[in-house]
Amino acid sequence: MSVLRTFMASAVLLAAVAAATIFGSVRGLVHDPEHRPVQGAQVTIRAQDSQWSQTAASTGLGEFQFNTVPAGRYVLSVSAPGFKAQSLKVAINSGNAVNVHFALALAAVSEEVQVTATPEEVGPQSSTTVSVVRQKQIASTPGADRSNSMAMVTAYVPGAVMVHDQLHVRGGHQMTWLLDGIPVPNTNIASNVGPQFDPKNIDQLEVQRGGLSAEYGDRSYGVFNVITRNGFERNNEGELVLNYGNFNTTDDQLSFGSHTQRFAYYASLDGNRSDLGLETPVPQALHDADNGLGGFASLIFNRTPSDQLRLVTSVRRDHYQIPNTYEQQASDTRDAQAEQDAFVDFSWAHTEGEHVLLTVSPFYHFNRAHYRGGPQDLPVSPEDDRGSNYAGGVVSLAVVAGRNNAHFGVQGFAQRDNDFFGITNSPADASLRQRTMLWGQLESAFLEDQFKATRWLTFNGGLRLSHFSGGLSETAADPRLGMAIQVPRLRWVLRAFYGRYYQAPPLLTVGGPLLDVAATQGFGFLPLRGERDWENEFGLTIPLCGWSFDVDHFHTSATNYFDHDALGNSNIFFPVTLAAGRIHGWEASAR
Repeated sequence: MSVLRTFMASAVLLAAVAAATIFGSVRGLVHDPEHRPVQGAQVTIRAQDSQWSQTAASTGLGEFQFNTVPAGRYVLSVSAPGFKAQSLKVAINSGNAVNVHFALALAAVSEEVQVTATPEEVGPQSSTTVSVVRQKQIASTPGADRSNSMAMVTAYVPGAVMVHDQLHVRGGHQMTWLLDGIPVPNTNIASNVGPQFDPKNIDQLEVQRGGLSAEYGDRSYGVFNVITRNGFERNNEGELVLNYGNFNTTDDQLSFGSHTQRFAYYASLDGNRSDLGLETPVPQALHDADNGLGGFASLIFNRTPSDQLRLVTSVRRDHYQIPNTYEQQASDTRDAQAEQDAFVDFSWAHTEGEHVLLTVSPFYHFNRAHYRGGPQDLPVSPEDDRGSNYAGGVVSLAVVAGRNNAHFGVQGFAQRDNDFFGITNSPADASLRQRTMLWGQLESAFLEDQFKATRWLTFNGGLRLSHFSGGLSETAADPRLGMAIQVPRLRWVLRAFYGRYYQAPPLLTVGGPLLDVAATQGFGFLPLRGERDWENEFGLTIPLCGWSFDVDHFHTSATNYFDHDALGNSNIFFPVTLAAGRIHGWEASAR
């Protein structure tokens, strides 16, 4: 009963594997040629790729501020009687504050709108290494919009590769996925190969791969913030995508979307199949078909100018044949894996005055992976069936005032795993089967501040506190420290970072002699300890003539490093830990 009360408390209160937001803020100053503030100037921010917009008026000090601006690209326009209208392109990243400065010129007989400068994709105040991938890039990159593709990441993110059907970034595969800023927790490592998101539903993907703030939590190898299509880019429009290609491959989608001033919706239904699903062990695709079906919906309601309600839900099913070698195909081996994934995320964003943003986001996530060995498997036929339920939420408070951009929050989830594992020794007709059910939970709290000491120097600092309990209990206190220097005139950005991370483990893994010996020797379920990481990094970003050149060096030391052990020839894995690991390298990109 105490476990049930803990689960309900976690579900109702707060929390998550990682907290985040899709909102950034824009603040600025409007003054005349004599550097006197202009009061009552009309300031409008409008999305470049949709019809989303907000309007504000400058104060008596010439100041203006927009608090709940979804991450993306915008045009900021200012007009005032007696002055020439001006506009500026800006790029907003989640959690960051953009500062702009308008020096209005006196109006002449002929007035014109001035659009100046290419927006900086990564703010000069951030010490985080960020890559931004937009929907137009996904649509124009070969294969990136396929349901089972991670080309949207590997084509644009340095250090991102696909190995045995698993996405790896900077040598690790423990990554946090967020949907519109809300966590989609999954502590199970490498047990799923299917996607949680169809790239065709993504408007923008923010990939943070180093220098993570205290808010962005517990997976040091990457944070993927998926900002979905929401209907503001459509006006009573629908789209049907049909295609057909090699290996009898098809990847189709039907979607609808529209909006009013206060309400927006987007919904899609997608299906895919192919004779070439998972990575093959031999040059020929043998027993390697896959198929999937999914649905997605997003609803946004602006109840008042200060309150936004958002509901995002998705359900997905995938089925994979496990590819064979020539010998396995001849022996009639027919292994397969079925996967299911569903989530419901709700968020309430409330602005209080000009400087405070409160976000409350409860969520629920279900994930299942069911591997079934064929009856002809030798020497043993395995079956692994895991279903995980996660319920929790996030409460965060952002305050942008003066030189400070501060974030505070609490997070947590309760997890229930139902895990079955069985092995059958075909020649001896012997089998062992075991089912276990286990509860776990993670609670975290964070505080951080981005302090702009001067126009060219910003300090970033924070602390994250975590407590995990399941098969064992662990506690961690992880500081994060960073700084960013924008070189005057050149606009080059130098950044440096030091941080510590705690990564919550899977609730269970299988231990004992399994596939290489007779089933009669037995096995058991074992708890794993969480991974603890120490990371330091420094980098340089150079904007030049519409290009952005970025280079950085990172070094990560880990204890209880999460890895995996293969289940047969499946690319499906049991989680394991290594005593220690060290990863370091250089990354460079030009965009």
